[in-house]
Amino acid sequence: MTEPAESFELTSPELYLNRELSILDFNMRVLEQATDPSHPLIERLNFLLIFSRNLDEFFEIRVAGLLQQVSFGHIRSGPDGLLPQEVLKLISEICHAAVERQYRILNDDLLPALAAENIRYLRRDEWTDKQSAWVRKYFKEQVMPVLTPIGLDPSHPFPRLVNKSLNFIVSLDGKDAFGRQMSLAVVPAPRSLPRVVRLPDNIVDGGDQHVMLSSIIHEHVSELFPGMTANGCFQFRVTRNADMTVDEDAEDLASALQGELLSRRYGAAVRLEVADNCPRHIIDYLLRQFGLSNEALYQVNGPVNLSRLLSDFDRPRLRFKPFRPRTPEVLQKSESIFEALAQGDILLHHPFESFAPVVDMLRQAARDPSVLAIKQTLYRSGPESEIVNVLADAARNGKEVTAVIELRARFDEASNIEVANKLQQAGAIVVYGIVGYKTHAKMILIVRREGRKLMRYGHLGTGNYHAGNARLYTDYGLLTANPEVCEDIHKIFQELTGMGKVLRLKQLLHAPFTLHPKLLSMIEQEISNKQAGLPARIIIKVNALTEKVLMQALMRASQAGVQVDLIIRSVCCLRPGVAGVTDNITVRSIVGRFLEHTRVFYFENGGEALVFCSSADWMDRNLYQRVETCFPILDPVHRKRIIDDGLMLYLNDNTQAWDMQPDGSWVRATPGDDSPCSAQQKLLEKFS
Repeated sequence: MTEPAESFELTSPELYLNRELSILDFNMRVLEQATDPSHPLIERLNFLLIFSRNLDEFFEIRVAGLLQQVSFGHIRSGPDGLLPQEVLKLISEICHAAVERQYRILNDDLLPALAAENIRYLRRDEWTDKQSAWVRKYFKEQVMPVLTPIGLDPSHPFPRLVNKSLNFIVSLDGKDAFGRQMSLAVVPAPRSLPRVVRLPDNIVDGGDQHVMLSSIIHEHVSELFPGMTANGCFQFRVTRNADMTVDEDAEDLASALQGELLSRRYGAAVRLEVADNCPRHIIDYLLRQFGLSNEALYQVNGPVNLSRLLSDFDRPRLRFKPFRPRTPEVLQKSESIFEALAQGDILLHHPFESFAPVVDMLRQAARDPSVLAIKQTLYRSGPESEIVNVLADAARNGKEVTAVIELRARFDEASNIEVANKLQQAGAIVVYGIVGYKTHAKMILIVRREGRKLMRYGHLGTGNYHAGNARLYTDYGLLTANPEVCEDIHKIFQELTGMGKVLRLKQLLHAPFTLHPKLLSMIEQEISNKQAGLPARIIIKVNALTEKVLMQALMRASQAGVQVDLIIRSVCCLRPGVAGVTDNITVRSIVGRFLEHTRVFYFENGGEALVFCSSADWMDRNLYQRVETCFPILDPVHRKRIIDDGLMLYLNDNTQAWDMQPDGSWVRATPGDDSPCSAQQKLLEKFS
């Protein structure tokens, strides 16, 4: 039996883009921000450092995963048809060119511009006599006592070096105290030492002047090997596989995770960065030690770890103009947030509107004698966060506090274990979610006695309960007392903390149960509406689109003539503009001052628009392996706000937007003859 033509067409590799390469494309858009003259100088430097951190994680997780697939003999390709070996080759080509460009931007553009503002990172040959004397004293008192030089010989094998740590390999002449002839040594730089040291004001000619730890060690490295001559000192850094596998059947997930955290520091090597003046024979020696090929080698013209470069300068003129998030008027007029919610739902658009109402709601609940219980999910918060402290206070005040903490939030595992311990010590009930599924939903439920009735109040969001992120990420949050919505939140908490069958919800959609099928049915409804001559349009704003079934549904919608606009921050595996298949689909990405993090789903629905916000991206992991929430925006005023501010404004952005072309490349939007429009800037102005 032959496959239907349409089905065959929609599975064609030409319609899909590789996930890993799409992640790299996003990182390239971040790197381009470092060259954007519309950004203040220090912010351009920050974008360069963000690119470094993003690339670190890309190698730690994505490249490491591909290398594992190759080592296990996996030859299966993704929807794009590329094999793991092919992807790795393309990654190597792209990353080598990108890193070279990164250091060129640093050395040719940013450092000279910073120097013109009297912000300098001084090289050794630029030190004055006074500065050299100060550095020598600093080395003797602060650096040398914590260094452990390791000579390499049969009794001193190559040391096990921590992931992403700064190290030096030193070539030596002469014999040590025991008569050993050594030619090489390794000097790890302790993580306790700052990578950048600010010189005192009394030895600089004004401004902010710094020396790198690498320069300090390099200048005095011979003193670590008395009686020997150091004739070469070269920085290097190894990146390791940082993904973790935790036994889901472990009796205590927290204990199992703690055991795995150490292994992350010493996973298999995936990348070697070395100073570009390092001799080839030493490079080859390092590659052999780490079991890496030449494709994994990155020779850099500058510090090997730009993510640790200092950028926290008190220069307001060189930074983004500060702003004060607005508090909704209804909350300004109400003494109690519970009174305010009796008037209707409250929509918050962060960072343009304050995150404080979310914390205030919890704080009021913690102190209110009428509040009986508080339930909350926590994905990334931190043990010292206001929210965690308030929850602990609530537990100590006798409230029934339940925290569903996702211990496996990548790179925040240790922090989340601390959060769990802190809340347990305060008397809260702590659960770790569902075995086999990450709890990524953002929910709060408060139960309050009002007269003879128990009232519920809730919060649902697209972003984590993290006040710092709320100042840097765009997200939506909904405060509500809607009985049906709050009942649904209650039921999801029941599923998370108890046992039993899937409960039927009235308003919310939730993964891994109803979200994916409902999204498919709403796409199909748009197709039916278009065929019936009714208004039909789909606008999706998410961080990533990789799930194949949804992508194929969007392709069918495009073939039916439905306009599909995708606003995707980072990963998009769907290729737009392919004649006959995706020619009614547009894909754009906004990269600007704030990290775009809102997830909004719009369906025109024949003229009665449906708008949802969600914690879920359109990825397999979100839809099948995580607990996620998706909530409808029921208030028509709030719905219009999201359509206007969260969707249409972004589709009209012509300064910070990038549009994907049919070949998968990205082209930055320009105003042309139109007035410049930056969505983020317009929102800052609106809420200022």
